Amino acid sequence: MIYFDSAATTFQKPPAVEAAMVEALRTMSSPGRGGYSAAMRAADAAFDCRSELAELYGLKNPEQVVFTMNATHALNIAIKTLVPPGGRAVISGYEHNAVTRPLEALGAQVTAVSSPLFQQTAAVERFAQLIDGGVDAVICSHVSNVFGFIQPVEAVADLCRRRGVPLIVDDSQAAGVLPLDMEALGAAFVAMPGHKGLYGPQGTGVLLCGADVRPRTLLEGGTGSFSIRQEMPDFLPDRLEAGTHNMPGIAGLLEGVRYVRRRGVEEICRRERRLAQMAAEELRVLPGVTVFARPDLHAQAGVLSFTVRDREVEELGVELAERGIAVRAGLHCAPLAHRSAGTLESGTVRLSFSDFNTPEEVSRMVSAMAEILH
Repeated sequence: MIYFDSAATTFQKPPAVEAAMVEALRTMSSPGRGGYSAAMRAADAAFDCRSELAELYGLKNPEQVVFTMNATHALNIAIKTLVPPGGRAVISGYEHNAVTRPLEALGAQVTAVSSPLFQQTAAVERFAQLIDGGVDAVICSHVSNVFGFIQPVEAVADLCRRRGVPLIVDDSQAAGVLPLDMEALGAAFVAMPGHKGLYGPQGTGVLLCGADVRPRTLLEGGTGSFSIRQEMPDFLPDRLEAGTHNMPGIAGLLEGVRYVRRRGVEEICRRERRLAQMAAEELRVLPGVTVFARPDLHAQAGVLSFTVRDREVEELGVELAERGIAVRAGLHCAPLAHRSAGTLESGTVRLSFSDFNTPEEVSRMVSAMAEILH
């Protein structure tokens, strides 16, 4: 199978990820539950994973790294900490349902920034018009999961700092691909999955917490600390990590993060963008194909969407799957992004690359599309 759906989850993982998960099943119990060897192995692996992530994202204190089930879990914690029921939020026009649905559940007053695709300056100007002291939180995805649009999170963070409004960054498509310095950014929260660009397994996620933020709990329960007290601990990470840890997942995530740090996020990004640019150039010559990309992939990561005139995107996805090529077709859990780009009615076929894809796979996909459209 040729796998081009890494924006959903990376399928090919470094071999060390699987090995670490098997080893964890054999040797680890739960951190903080005892002084015996299996518990201490788990505690060491969890600490090592937090430390690797803290170093990757410029955090001085590994305890500000909280393990979650996925990015959606992390975003729910962040949003429900900062936005009260009926509160106000300003979000980018390219947010995922993991942002918009929690806000809807809160009955929040939401203003979406309307800006053209791949136009970073226009996005900053629009954010500047909308952010004021009455906003409870600004939420901005680093990279659009539909179009690969790299949004100007550093400039948005600067606006938020100057106007005293907390920022939440959804780093789901940028983690492991684009650098981000949490301390320099000054964001209240940065949420990310473990199973995409960090090459960990499904069921893992991360919430990076700002030093001055007291998160609201979504779950309450055992933490292995201060068991006599009936309220959750007021310190991280225990405050947000009720219940038994996913130690096979965390051990696998640790090896995924180590792989990313060895390879370097810049090199991974260069590889994915080269593949996306190659795909864009070759798809453009096919009849009826519209590719959502600038010629030089300006302000775009390794995610590429396209449509075909008079063809349903879901049908194209099925036809590619029948030829052994995995893509995503439809609205990609992000109707707001499609509304912003003008593709809400049609959806798109999405190609999303990883460090394990090759130019030969791109050429085979384009040949398959040519055969489908013949």
